[in-house]
Amino acid sequence: MKSIICKLQDWVQSQCDGDWEHHGDGIKIELIDNPGWGVDIDIRDTALNGRSVEKIEIERSDTDWLYCNVRDGKYIIRCGVQNLEEGISRFLDWAK
Repeated sequence: MKSIICKLQDWVQSQCDGDWEHHGDGIKIELIDNPGWGVDIDIRDTALNGRSVEKIEIERSDTDWLYCNVRDGKYIIRCGVQNLEEGISRFLDWAK
C-alpha cells in the first residue's frame, strides 16, 4: 500500500501539464504557532476548482485537531502536529 506522501506525489504528478507547475502557488507546507501544520494546496487550475467540499472541523484535544476547507482556490489544511497525515489523506480522498 502506498504511503500518503507517495499518493500526494502521484496527485502532483497528475497535475503537471507543463503549465500548472509553473503558475499559482503549488503546495505549501509550514509550521504554524498553535503548534501544528498549515498546508495550502492550489487547486485553481485543476479539475478540482469549483468543486464543493464539506468543511471539516475536528477538535479532539488541544493537540489533536483538524480543519479542512476550500478558500480562494486553495484546499486549506490546518492541524495539530500529529495530524498532518490525516489532513493530507482527507484532501486525497476529496480529490478522487
